[in-house]
Amino acid sequence: MEGIKLSFPPETPPLSVIAALSLSSSPVTIDSSSSATAVPTFVFSDGRKLSGTSVLLRYVGRSAKSLPGFYGHDAFESSQIDEWVDYACVFSSGSEFENACTRVDKYLQSGTFLVGHSLSIADVAVWSALAGSGPRWESLRKSKKYQNLVRWFNSISLEYAEPLNKLATYTAKKPSGKAVSAAPRSKDQQADNVNDKGKPEVDLPGAELGKVKLRFAPEPSGYLHIGHAKAALLNKYFAERYQGEVIIRFDDTNPAKESNEFVENLVKDIGTLGIKYERVTYTSDYFPDLMNMAEKLLREGKAYVDDTPREQMQKERMDGIDSKCRNHTIEENLNLWREMIAGSERGLQCCVRGKLDMQDPNKAMRDPVYYRCNPMSHHRIGDKYKIYPTYDFACPFVDSIEGITHALRSSEYHDRNAQYYKVLEDMGLRRVEIYEFSRLNLVYTLLSKRKLLWFVQQGLVGGWDDPRFPTVQGIVRRGLKIEALIQFILEQGASKNLNLMEWDKLWTINKKIVDPVCPRHTAVVEERRVLLTLTDGPDEPFVRMIPKHKKFEGAGEKATTFTKNIWIEGADASAISVNEEVTLMDWGNAIVKEVTKDEEGRVTALSGVLNLKGSVKTTKLKLTWLPETNELVKLTLTDFDYLITKKKLEEDDEVATFVNPYTKKETSALGDSNMRNLQRGDVIQLERKGYYRCDVPFIKSSKPIVLFSIPDGRQHQPLAAN
Repeated sequence: MEGIKLSFPPETPPLSVIAALSLSSSPVTIDSSSSATAVPTFVFSDGRKLSGTSVLLRYVGRSAKSLPGFYGHDAFESSQIDEWVDYACVFSSGSEFENACTRVDKYLQSGTFLVGHSLSIADVAVWSALAGSGPRWESLRKSKKYQNLVRWFNSISLEYAEPLNKLATYTAKKPSGKAVSAAPRSKDQQADNVNDKGKPEVDLPGAELGKVKLRFAPEPSGYLHIGHAKAALLNKYFAERYQGEVIIRFDDTNPAKESNEFVENLVKDIGTLGIKYERVTYTSDYFPDLMNMAEKLLREGKAYVDDTPREQMQKERMDGIDSKCRNHTIEENLNLWREMIAGSERGLQCCVRGKLDMQDPNKAMRDPVYYRCNPMSHHRIGDKYKIYPTYDFACPFVDSIEGITHALRSSEYHDRNAQYYKVLEDMGLRRVEIYEFSRLNLVYTLLSKRKLLWFVQQGLVGGWDDPRFPTVQGIVRRGLKIEALIQFILEQGASKNLNLMEWDKLWTINKKIVDPVCPRHTAVVEERRVLLTLTDGPDEPFVRMIPKHKKFEGAGEKATTFTKNIWIEGADASAISVNEEVTLMDWGNAIVKEVTKDEEGRVTALSGVLNLKGSVKTTKLKLTWLPETNELVKLTLTDFDYLITKKKLEEDDEVATFVNPYTKKETSALGDSNMRNLQRGDVIQLERKGYYRCDVPFIKSSKPIVLFSIPDGRQHQPLAAN
C-alpha cells in the first residue's frame, strides 16, 4: 500500500479506515486538512482513486498482509464480514442505535470475534462505530445491559490499545486540541467535567497525551496474584491510552520477606500479563539518596529518632499522645541516627519518625515511621545496610525522583494519601498525583501474601503456582486464559466501589473464550466402568477420522476406533433399561438387549445391537464411550475447591481456623488415544464432563495424563470427602 494518500472531510473522519490502517501498520499518508473530497478517498500515486468508507475498509482488509484473516480465511468468512461492514452504519442512526447494540450483544454470546476466531475488519467497523458515537455508547457501556458487547469492545480496546490510540486525534473535542480516547470515565470524573466543556474529559487528573508516566511497584515478597494483576493491567491500560510509559519498580525495603526467587517470578508474571514496560528499577537503588533525605529532615526538624517500645508507640499514636522523643535536639537525633546506621545495640532500639501532627483525626498523619533498624542481609545488596526505609517514606520519594506523574493505588490506602502528599512537601519534591481504584476482592479467596505464605509453609498447597492459589501462575495453571482476566478487570474499570466479586463471572468469560476453539475428547471413569458388547458390531476394529470440534475446523481431526466391545460410564450403565434405545456419540444409535447385574444390583455388563438408522432425537440417553483397545491412555482428572470456608476472611482472622479440609479430588479414568499428543497447557473439553487443562502430558503408558478441571461459571459445588 505504498504511495497512497487518504483524504477526507475534517469534520467526518472515517474512523474504521483509520483504525484498520493503524492495526495493519499500512504506510498510508493521512490528509485531514483538506476539504477537497466530500467522502473518504484513497488517492493512488498513479492518480487512480477509490472512495467511500466501506470500499476503503475492504481494500485495507484485502491488502493487510500482517494480519491473516483480516478479511476472512475463506469466501464464506469474507461474505460474513461484508454483512457486518454494511451493518455498522446502523449505529449512526439514532433510532436504531440500541436495537443494533442488542443484536450484536446477542450475537457475541458465544463468540470472541464477530467472524471466525481472529480480529477482522468486521470487528473494526462495529468497534469504530461504537467508539465514534461518544456519550451515547459510554452511558450504555457503564450499564449491565450489553455485557457481551461491552466485553468484546473492552477486549479489543485493551488488546490493540497502542494502534487504536491513534483514533484519539480524530475523536478529540475542539477547540482544546487534546485527544480524548474512547475509554470509560468514572462517575466522579464525569461530574468534574460537566461545567468544563472546553477541556478534554480524562480519567487521570491532569493527564496530558504523551506525558503520562506510571509505575507498577510490587514488593518481592510473594508471587503476583489476581489483586496485583488488576493494578498492573490498569497501569498498562492508562499508559497506552495516554501514550505514556510504565516502569516496573520492586519495592524491596523489607529484607525479612523478600528474595530473588520472588523477583524472578514477578518478572515472569508481568510478562504473562503482556505488560510492556520501559525499564525495571528497585527502591534499593535509592538507598543512599533515601538516607541523605532522612538526615536532611532530621536536620530541618521535620523528623526525629524515637526509642519508644513498639507497643507503647502504637498506643500513643492511637491516643494522639506526643512521644517523649519528639522534642529531641537536632544533635540528639543525629547521634541516635548514627547509632542506627551502625546497627549498634542502642541503634536497634530506635526508629526515625516524621514530625507531622499527633492530634490529626487521620491516624496515618500521626508521626509515621520513616526508618527502622534491621540488621538483616538484603537479597540484592547483602549486608551493606543495617537500616531500611518504610514504604511510607520511600514510595513518595522514589515516585517523585523517577518522574512518575500518576501513582495508581488501591483505595485501601486512602487514609494515607494525605500522608503521601505531606511527606513530599516536607522533602521539597515534585508532587505526584495519586489515582485510586478499588481493591479486587473475591469470595473464599486469600490475597494476603502473609496468609498465602502460611499455606505454602504448612504444605497445604504444592507451591505458589498451585492451581488453588489466586496467583497468576496458579490461575493460569488452573486453566484461566489471560484474555479472560483482562476482560474481567476491564469490565470493572477504575471504579472506586468496594465489592466482593464472585469467581463465577470470571470463569464464565473464560468459557466463552475456550469453548469455540478447544478440541473435544472422550474419557470414561475407570471405577465401575461397564463393557457394552454390540453383537452386530464390527468383527475387526476400524478407524475413522472425525473433527475434534464440529464448529471449529482449526481444532483438527482425531482418530476414533470402532469395535464390537466398548466401555461406558458406570453411572450411564445404571440408567439404561432393557430394550432401551440409546445414542452412542459420534457413532449412532444402539438398542440394549441385556443388562447384567451383580448381587448388589450394580450393572456389570451390557449387550445390545446397533441401530444406526435410528433418530438421535428420540433417545433419552446420549452416551460417551471408548473402544476396548490397549491404545487407551490413563488419566487423572483433578477437581479443586476453595482453600478456605469463610466467604471473606478479615485481617485479624486466624487462617488456620477456616482451612477447608477437602480442596482436591483425583479421579482415575481412561481417555481416547489421541490424548497422547496433548502438551502441557493445552485446554480441551471432555465430552459431557467439562473443560480441562493438561498439567502433565503423556510420558509412558504406566503414567497417567494429569488433567485439571476448569470451572465453567456454573454454580460452585463443594467437594465432599472421598
